[in-house]
Amino acid sequence: MSLTAGSRPDGTRSVAAVEEPTAAVGAATATGRVARGTRKAAREGKVPWRVRLRRDRTLILMTLPVILLLVLFNYVPLLANVVAFQEYDPYVSSNGITAIFHSPWVGVEQFSRMVDDPLFWGAVKNTILLFALQLVLFFPIPIALALLINSVIRPRVRAVAQAIMYLPHFFSWVLVVTVFQQMFGGAGIIAQTLEKHGWTGFDLMTNADLFKYLVTAQAVWKDAGWGIIVFLAALAAVSTDLYEAAAMDGAGRWRRMWHVTLPALRPVIALLLVLRVGDALSVGFEQFLLQRDAVGVGASEVLDTYVWNMGIQNGDFSYAAAVGLVKGAIGVCLVLAANKFAHLLGEQGVYKK
Repeated sequence: MSLTAGSRPDGTRSVAAVEEPTAAVGAATATGRVARGTRKAAREGKVPWRVRLRRDRTLILMTLPVILLLVLFNYVPLLANVVAFQEYDPYVSSNGITAIFHSPWVGVEQFSRMVDDPLFWGAVKNTILLFALQLVLFFPIPIALALLINSVIRPRVRAVAQAIMYLPHFFSWVLVVTVFQQMFGGAGIIAQTLEKHGWTGFDLMTNADLFKYLVTAQAVWKDAGWGIIVFLAALAAVSTDLYEAAAMDGAGRWRRMWHVTLPALRPVIALLLVLRVGDALSVGFEQFLLQRDAVGVGASEVLDTYVWNMGIQNGDFSYAAAVGLVKGAIGVCLVLAANKFAHLLGEQGVYKK
């Protein structure tokens, strides 16, 4: 009588012989499940997160320091917004952090003060007016400059023009205000030239009525050239075949710009517009602080300088935190609303639907 592998002389099989096939069947079943899951994910166009983790582990390790810095300096300080609901006193304890736990709670008293403060509403009015003015006069200029630079054929001329446009971005606001003072101030070049011809009293830097146009011009001179970088990158991705096909169909330069170039810029324009609307209540700080004394608080006070004045100058940290908290909450709502509007126009915006 022949014996099979793992069987005894009496014809029965040992426990190990029975368990080995069972384990093999279990392993094969598990492998099959994994394979089926992988195939299903592949069919759905998804990559399992374990595979992505192994594939991108080097990139993840590279970004960890940046993420830690972001959390440390951008998200951990958000916990201190609790002082907006307190009467915070940094001297009630040995240091400012432990003082948070010893300061009395006042609920929404700081927000009630904010609603009843006419200086707050004046800062809000100036901020909104400056945002609307910069959105109309400043936002389209980088787009126009990018189209102009993109139409330059000679690479050397294009490089020189870009370098000249980028340069003011690296100037500090102190230098920018000084340059405008030397040009448009009471003792500036324009005032001296007009005085030689009998015109006196020109001083644009102290004119409160024209201050909003002055700061918009300063922002355009400083940052419009830097803003063309994103648009030039989008234009570089446009295939030249589209321009050639449009030219063969008889489209001139303006038609090609309208039907090829601008549609290529639409997603970038929508994205930057959403981000700009979300940052509507942050029109600047140092630029206005430097010119505060020249034109007065009524013309130059915006939300950022108002928070600085209340928190740093007056030491009213809880009230300044309440104003900053409201400003941040409104900014988030504006980003969501602008992004929803971008979706209605068929653009992706900051995130997909």
